[in-house]
Amino acid sequence: MDEGTEMSLSIAQVVQRLKGSHLHSQIERQAKDCLHRPEIKLESLKEDVRSYLKTSGWEKKLQNAVYRELHLQLPPSHPTAPPEHLKEPLAYMRKAQASWEKRILKSLNSMSTELGVPLARQRPAAEQKELTDKWNEMGTDEPDLSRFRPVYAPKDFLEVLISLRNPNHDSREEISARSHWGLIQVPLNVRDIPQLRQAYSELNLTSGQLGIDDHAHVHPDLFENDYVQIGQKVVVEQDSAAAQQYSRRGCPTGLRADLWALILNSTNQLQDVMHYEQLKAGVIQHDLLVDNLIYKDVKLTASNDDYYFVFEDFLYQVLLCFSRDTGVLEHFKYNSATPPKSYLHGKVGDEDYAVVYPPNGVIPFHGFSMYVAPLCFLYNEPSKLYSVFREMYIRYFFRLHSISSSFSGIVSLCLQFERLLQTHLPQLFYHLRQIGAQPLRIAFKWMVRAFSGYLSTDQLLLLWDRILGYDSLEVVAVLAAAVFAFRAENLMEVTSLASAEAVLADLSTLKVIPLIQIFLFATAI
Repeated sequence: MDEGTEMSLSIAQVVQRLKGSHLHSQIERQAKDCLHRPEIKLESLKEDVRSYLKTSGWEKKLQNAVYRELHLQLPPSHPTAPPEHLKEPLAYMRKAQASWEKRILKSLNSMSTELGVPLARQRPAAEQKELTDKWNEMGTDEPDLSRFRPVYAPKDFLEVLISLRNPNHDSREEISARSHWGLIQVPLNVRDIPQLRQAYSELNLTSGQLGIDDHAHVHPDLFENDYVQIGQKVVVEQDSAAAQQYSRRGCPTGLRADLWALILNSTNQLQDVMHYEQLKAGVIQHDLLVDNLIYKDVKLTASNDDYYFVFEDFLYQVLLCFSRDTGVLEHFKYNSATPPKSYLHGKVGDEDYAVVYPPNGVIPFHGFSMYVAPLCFLYNEPSKLYSVFREMYIRYFFRLHSISSSFSGIVSLCLQFERLLQTHLPQLFYHLRQIGAQPLRIAFKWMVRAFSGYLSTDQLLLLWDRILGYDSLEVVAVLAAAVFAFRAENLMEVTSLASAEAVLADLSTLKVIPLIQIFLFATAI
């Protein structure tokens, strides 16, 4: 396809998606209402209405909505390409993902059968009232969860990724033996340091960065004050593209919540609050088996974390509502995964009675609640917290637990991490491999959670600023490699996987941005 056809296809897709939106009806209503205004003349009707929508801020809202759609859109492809090719172009990736999904669903169904717990049931009126009363203090409840186990943990998922092979690729053709050092053995294009330097040019050593220059013994007038003022202007202007560009050098603490919501176009209008309340009503009316998995996960992870245990109630509220949100199913258009289906009682095997389960199509795994926990520091209103998390998930987090060839997908991140280490720290990589401590076995748990629960919260938020700013999870793989580089001296002394893990057990004292900067811009090529 030529560039012109691509562009017109993209425009048509965006127009189609926005036509049914609430924003479309609001702008239509505003355009009709403004016809009664004295400045609107019949002879220049079109221009006058446009001018009114621009000055009243509606044009900016439309721009932000278009910008969001462009981020969520499928990459342009041939008009006759089948839908599964749009989700994931490589057949062996699709096959591996489908096989993994079957395994997860089988695990969920067998848990339901073994424990005699239905996948879904309507709560009795007394239970509904009890849940309504304690909605804001669910953390005080101590249900017996000993029988429930997480459907899978990151290490199970890693084994699946390690076994991935491209049947059309003959690994003997590789020029260098280095390609066999790592655990990921699929040929995908990932960027090396020279390309990363170009892509992440705002992180170079000469640019002011939040996460460095605000902590150094530098007078705030030299960087911080001016930078905060620019941030305030960006928030006032309400421009998503400007907010995203600004976020590349970090967001000031006092502006981060507004800037992230702006980048994600998460407006939290009346209809968003109503949507959240509807989801809450769904939680109160029906009990799902996955609710127990959510309770268990929060208890095992966030509740034991020094930073996040105070947000236990928020985590239950957001994750329980998330599991009921059928709007999340939209993201499966560009996700290599397919929402799991279950059958109504007594109708197993009859496709007419197959329903998506859970309703949002996402089965939570061990550590899932850590995607929400850091956001609790930014938003204390449940509906706002919910809409920002939902947007973060359908843009970024889903890529961390689905098998795909996307450059922001977990397979590419693992390969990129291994390539960066092999290329720039070959001695360290070889040493760890020889003692049975493959670096990816240590770093995978960090990457699959985007480092949530491993870094101190202020450092994690600085990292997530850059994920949003560059609209990519690549920086997660770069940081993982940078951590190994930082601890390289100690790691060269270890003699086992256990001692390597001990060296890298505590990342809470690390400063993220200096590590990334040094690794990208001060590493000899």
